[in-house]
Amino acid sequence: MQYTIRGISASLDLALRERARHEGKSLNQVAVEALAEGLGVSSTRVVRRDLDDISGSWKKDPALEKALAEQDRIDPALWA
Repeated sequence: MQYTIRGISASLDLALRERARHEGKSLNQVAVEALAEGLGVSSTRVVRRDLDDISGSWKKDPALEKALAEQDRIDPALWA
């Protein structure tokens, strides 16, 4: 099947061309793969991580809190 796609933004064009150059593939091949990935019909599975497994797991640590507070301290002598 053959398509003609119009209205490709400069940033999308650049991203596709960079990916094609980086992967050593044709622009057409990279564009078709990107469409397939975006629509979820790619033959290769893309694993994404959303960090849900660690969300909300922060535990207060007094030593860490003290170290972070010390990093926020401004030494006026350094700004003189």
